[in-house]
Amino acid sequence: MRGITFFPSGGARRSPAQYNRRRPASSRHHSILSSPIVKPCRDRGIIYHLRDVVMDRESQGISFRLRVPSLQIAQGEKIALIGESGCGKSTLLDMLAFISQPTEVGAFRFRPENTGEPIDVGALWKRRRMNRLGELRKRHIGYVMQTGGLLPYLTVRDNMNLSRSVLGLKGGQVVEELARELGIARHLDKLPETLSTGERQRVAIGRALAHEPSIVIADEPTASVDPFAAEKIMSLFIGLAEERNITVIVASHAWRHIKRLGLRRLAHHTQRSKDGRTTETVVNG
Repeated sequence: MRGITFFPSGGARRSPAQYNRRRPASSRHHSILSSPIVKPCRDRGIIYHLRDVVMDRESQGISFRLRVPSLQIAQGEKIALIGESGCGKSTLLDMLAFISQPTEVGAFRFRPENTGEPIDVGALWKRRRMNRLGELRKRHIGYVMQTGGLLPYLTVRDNMNLSRSVLGLKGGQVVEELARELGIARHLDKLPETLSTGERQRVAIGRALAHEPSIVIADEPTASVDPFAAEKIMSLFIGLAEERNITVIVASHAWRHIKRLGLRRLAHHTQRSKDGRTTETVVNG
């Protein structure tokens, strides 16, 4: 079975804001696609530190184990999880978003801001501090679902403002600016059902970015659109995150659509038993 590959990026490079200033948002993806591959930077703050973390699950006699001996993700890194369905991409995303509790934890620390001490997520899980985990997720993490996950009865504007509303933040200018950057400003007062699939995914990306989180996690965000639209949407997404120094973790099965966006590789290995009933994925980085 083919393994999946993680691609973390780091390192200082010119922000798209520096060389795309005064350019229309619709053209920004061209320059982002041709931007140089970045090099890792070791002096950034570490947002995630995982050591000896294990997640076991079983369904209908099939067992799966995700094992993370060591993983560190630095502020501003862009990581792509590339692989086939069933090889652990969504499982890792859910752990990093504090949605799924690991079975075993050696260390799981989270430091969303450069100030202050790392938060011991492992201890929060152990003490069942779900409210605290929910607060961390709500404030510091944006999430883009494969299907968008937009509320059908809210306008585009209200959907994008949702992540700010739950934090008591005003929307207004932030949402409108993001909509312009994403090329959906003319749709702000429409319902999601009137938009194309690609436009709905742009709204979902805007909603994930609107509350200015430290991290955005995206699970197959372009799987439902054609290859040209996928490349365009991903380049806009990564460019906006670069401008804001937001860490991005993307799961995808289509490396060729995102390999030119400056994401770098961290290999991981997946093994399956001969009878197909046991799968183990090991991640290091």
